[in-house]
Amino acid sequence: MSEAGKNGLTYSDAGVDIDAGNLMVEKIKPAVRSTRRPGADGEIGGFGGLFDLKAAGFTDPILVAANDGVGTKLKIAIDANFHDTVGIDLVAMCVNDLVVQGAEPLLFLDYFATGKLDPDQGAAIVSGIAAGCREAGCALIGGETAEMPGMYSDGDYDLAGFAVGAAERGQLLPVGDIASGDVILGLTSSGVHSNGFSLVRKIVDLSGLAWDAPAPFREGATLGKALLTPTRIYVKPLLKAIRQTAALKALAHITGGGFPENIPRVLPKNLAAEINLDSIPVPPVFSWLAKVGGVEPKEMLRTFNCGIGMIIVVSAENAQTVSEILTTEGEIVVPLGRMVERAEGGPGVIYQSNLGL
Repeated sequence: MSEAGKNGLTYSDAGVDIDAGNLMVEKIKPAVRSTRRPGADGEIGGFGGLFDLKAAGFTDPILVAANDGVGTKLKIAIDANFHDTVGIDLVAMCVNDLVVQGAEPLLFLDYFATGKLDPDQGAAIVSGIAAGCREAGCALIGGETAEMPGMYSDGDYDLAGFAVGAAERGQLLPVGDIASGDVILGLTSSGVHSNGFSLVRKIVDLSGLAWDAPAPFREGATLGKALLTPTRIYVKPLLKAIRQTAALKALAHITGGGFPENIPRVLPKNLAAEINLDSIPVPPVFSWLAKVGGVEPKEMLRTFNCGIGMIIVVSAENAQTVSEILTTEGEIVVPLGRMVERAEGGPGVIYQSNLGL
């Protein structure tokens, strides 16, 4: 090879296709525009996204930020070649963490990294992100697409999301008056949501089923599609209940770590959550996972949401009002238990009865 040939390399020769990146940006612009809201109406493509808090209606806001990913649920999306819904998971995992602090999600940015960019695959992923943003009421104001050959195998990709919300000063959750006797309500989940998928995938391996096989726990769906059911976004119903009643004392998003890790994060050290497990309507997917994997109930509760994706603490006198508002907004509200005094050195969650697996 001549010296000229040696020196004639391009970025494309190294595996990065700038034209593919530009094509993807054009493909996703309509989806991004669909997420506009008061405070954010700019086009993507600049060096940073802008948000106007005053235009969003805030007077003296506290900003709340959260970031998360989708985890190894992405491996199922990749293996099943279905990419339309993992973007919803990405948004959900971030914005649900904002609303538990009483904050309204305002803006979202995504990070999408892959070995070789497929503009159609990327556009499908971003369409899911936009759908999640619309459901949460936040604007997708920017993001990053990184093509990194050598870092990811062909077909593999990863997602991360970053959300910012706001609440007026003095209106953040949890509040300081959580007391023994307060009622614990649960909002049902849509399924496994977006944690525990390393265990899910191991159990699927044990089952010997392919991703395109009929799901044993859901009629009319393949195993891959059923397990890719996106994480429920609780933002709008919870914000309505918060604003209409001012009665919600604490919220806990049930993600990795389940009940025992997530509920105590929002409780005073002297109180514990007493949960009646037989009140939980356990979706069939969890029964299937427990049976095929031989997973003990205690491990199920520590790994998965087991049917409850959000926990709410309210006073006994406000429980019915809050439940009615959330039910009207389409949520299934489950009375789970109550707050009790916590023994010194005792657990933050106390279980009554058994999980209906």
